[in-house]
Amino acid sequence: MSAPASLTELWVYLAASPLTALTMTLIAYQCGMWISAKAGFSPLANPVLLAVLLLVGLLLVTGTDYRTYFEGAQFVHFLLGPATVALALPLYRQIERVRRSALAITVSLLTGGAVAAATAVAIGAFFGAGPDILASLAPKSVTAAVAMGIADKLGGLPSLTAVLVMITGVIGAALGPLLLTLLGVRDPASRGLAIGTAAHGIGTARALQMSDLEGAFAGLAMGLNALATALLLPLVWGWIF
Repeated sequence: MSAPASLTELWVYLAASPLTALTMTLIAYQCGMWISAKAGFSPLANPVLLAVLLLVGLLLVTGTDYRTYFEGAQFVHFLLGPATVALALPLYRQIERVRRSALAITVSLLTGGAVAAATAVAIGAFFGAGPDILASLAPKSVTAAVAMGIADKLGGLPSLTAVLVMITGVIGAALGPLLLTLLGVRDPASRGLAIGTAAHGIGTARALQMSDLEGAFAGLAMGLNALATALLLPLVWGWIF
């Protein structure tokens, strides 16, 4: 038996095990973290993006479909819930500041969420996108699990929304801090609120790397923006369309 045939048969055997996909995911992320560290944790070397590119490349080379991969990777997916809840810890440490800024936070979140959805839809409409594409674009600044549900309710394509959410998060994490600095926004709470509203979980992870205060407000913004968008966007969408 030739070596390539042996390797192919070995991969077919391993791909059937859930542990293979889980191991691939963890190794890919560790590789992404290593590359990011070598790049001085540059926002352009986002470990999540790097891990996704590595995994996509491996799946394409091995001919493994996403459904087979996800059967094992769903264990990591399950941990998204506890990881999101864990963001409450840095937020709890800043609870007094949150209370003092409640009105400003509310106004900022509603404005930011509305602008994120409106600009995405406006750009899509300008380029002639159909209703299903526009519905997929609208919740792109909301964390993936919620955004996919919103898109489905609006008549969009949840799978497309998932991709758009990831792209939005990576761009927001990479360019958001730089843009805020250029605009003269120095307050960590304000920066975290902006990044969390625009770039959800990936942006929040980046904000946590910069400071606990910035990460706390980014986590708050991510959660509240998801809630507000899930409640208000379907109502506004039905009224406009």
